[in-house]
Amino acid sequence: MSEELIRIGEKIISTRKIQDCIGKIMKLRSSGLSQQDAANVLHLDRTFISRLESIGEVRKGKKIAVFGFPLDNKEQIKTISEEKGVDYVWLMDEEERWDLVKGKSAIEFFNQVMDLITELQVYDIVILIGSKRWLKIGEALLNNELVFLELGESPITEDCSLNLDIFRETLDKVIPGKVK
Repeated sequence: MSEELIRIGEKIISTRKIQDCIGKIMKLRSSGLSQQDAANVLHLDRTFISRLESIGEVRKGKKIAVFGFPLDNKEQIKTISEEKGVDYVWLMDEEERWDLVKGKSAIEFFNQVMDLITELQVYDIVILIGSKRWLKIGEALLNNELVFLELGESPITEDCSLNLDIFRETLDKVIPGKVK
């Protein structure tokens, strides 16, 4: 990790030191230490650790949606999602993505997209699968927590395979204890 220094007023801040500290906190917490015990080990205030965890918290019994395209293994992703208890799944391959647009007026397509955005808004977490461009769009249009799985660089013009092991691991991290 490179040393990035940032000047804030008269202070020079090392982002590496901040990231190292956060890494140590998460390692101690994931090993089973309480917030207080981790704070004691690192000579920090327990409330600091609590606030960090709140900033990064992705799931606590919340509703999850999976949305992505263009996928050639969408059926496997859908099956895994159902097995893990995902609440909503919308996956498309490249042909289905273009079929969504074909034969519609601009207003019809716009209304359909707005309906989808409205539907996704009710979920606490949206796992978004696509190109990085769609992450920025998702962040701009959705007010839920986004978990992003990148398929490749924009624009993607053909079906891609999502690594199913990575997808399972992602679901396991956001749905602890809900595995069937």
